[in-house]
Amino acid sequence: MSLLSKANRKTSLSRFINRDENLKRTIDTKDLIMMGVGAVIGAGIFITPGTVAATVAGPGVMISFVLATIVCTLCAMCYAEFSSAIPITGSAYTFGNIVFGEITGWIIGWGLILEYMLSVAAVSASWSSYFQSFLRGIGITIPKAISANYNPGKGTYVDLIAVVIVLFISWILMRGVKTSAKLNDIMVIVKIAIILIFIVVGFFFIKPGNWQPFLPFGVHGVFQGASLVFFAYLGFDVIASSAGEVKNPKKTMPRGIVGTLFICTILYILVSVVLTGIVPYKDLNVSDPVAYAIHYINLDKLGILISIGALAGMFTMMVNMVFSSSRLIYSIGRDGLFPKKLSKIDHKTNVPKRSIVFVTIIIAFMGGFVSLDKLVSLVNIGTLVAFTFMSIGIIPLRKRKDIKNNDGFKVPWYPVLPVISAALCIYLLTQLSLETWLTAIVWFVIGLIIYFGYGIKHSLSNNKT
Repeated sequence: MSLLSKANRKTSLSRFINRDENLKRTIDTKDLIMMGVGAVIGAGIFITPGTVAATVAGPGVMISFVLATIVCTLCAMCYAEFSSAIPITGSAYTFGNIVFGEITGWIIGWGLILEYMLSVAAVSASWSSYFQSFLRGIGITIPKAISANYNPGKGTYVDLIAVVIVLFISWILMRGVKTSAKLNDIMVIVKIAIILIFIVVGFFFIKPGNWQPFLPFGVHGVFQGASLVFFAYLGFDVIASSAGEVKNPKKTMPRGIVGTLFICTILYILVSVVLTGIVPYKDLNVSDPVAYAIHYINLDKLGILISIGALAGMFTMMVNMVFSSSRLIYSIGRDGLFPKKLSKIDHKTNVPKRSIVFVTIIIAFMGGFVSLDKLVSLVNIGTLVAFTFMSIGIIPLRKRKDIKNNDGFKVPWYPVLPVISAALCIYLLTQLSLETWLTAIVWFVIGLIIYFGYGIKHSLSNNKT
């Protein structure tokens, strides 16, 4: 068999399902929706609506969220069908492997590694900043040397809090899926409760005059805003990473994905309405627009509660992203493209502890020592590449003869909606900067070197007849 034939070989669904037999199915619909909301509603809801309103969309940012929701809904429906038809761990990596071939699955997986790990590392640094601000509010100051990433010129060497929070999350996840799910549920409830308090209290301070003009930047600004707020939804795809641990996945996975998107959309739009109603949109270009709005109406004590909500939001996002990245590494190791040791399951907790340790070391190092300001935009490419493949992948999925009787969710108006979804994702990819694309190309070249240097030789699919 030629090298190209090996790289494009498709593995049967039955073999992938057998590879996940050591995972225990313990996650139900409630856990899945909580996981999704925990991943999606992070720092973004406390920042994105305000900055986008101030810079490109004005009060029309609420329409931007509606437009972004349409794109995400199309992608979500494609993910829901894949998760229903192929209920196995690995998300878009495994789905791409089955319907397109191993090399395409690897490219998708390599992009997702970039998304998951960079996003957690960046948020861990933000969590540290918020937490240090909270500590200063009660009279506690962290020594400067351990307060930020490595920058001797400014007297900082390691962001110790960022490292510690990642290690703590890793410890939680190693105790088992149910343990981490319970803590995640509590934190998500706290986060949603605080957001709802802001919405209800803020409603009484809305001044309709602040919504005039509604489209100060024109219709173009609303569409540009949609391309920006789209990334506030990143994270709903992590639900698909847990398919191998979900009860009754044909029903649970679609419900979890669609339910997550519905809840998050309502919260984003309501926050946008209240935020732009309280404060003139021009004043919202700050790092903490929600907290700024609370201080604007002289409710300073409520601002402390908002800070707690932001911390809870970022915490649950990190928990779910670390969970998903460890399952992705597990899946790649399971298939032989990474060392098989990374796919070993601990029999006491039924979790892949080695893959958790692997991602923890990388994330903790990046969050504690590396400045990620210029790298965070790479998260977008990894995600949109996966979304594009998953959208168009519905077409070959339905043609696979070994994937029969999918009596779960199916994308309506096939094949029109999957094609539209892929086209919209490609459009958003074209909006990313040249610098981001050049850096991403380097990342994917490194990935191809690893695949052809190690992965293809050890691939479980290519070493079985």
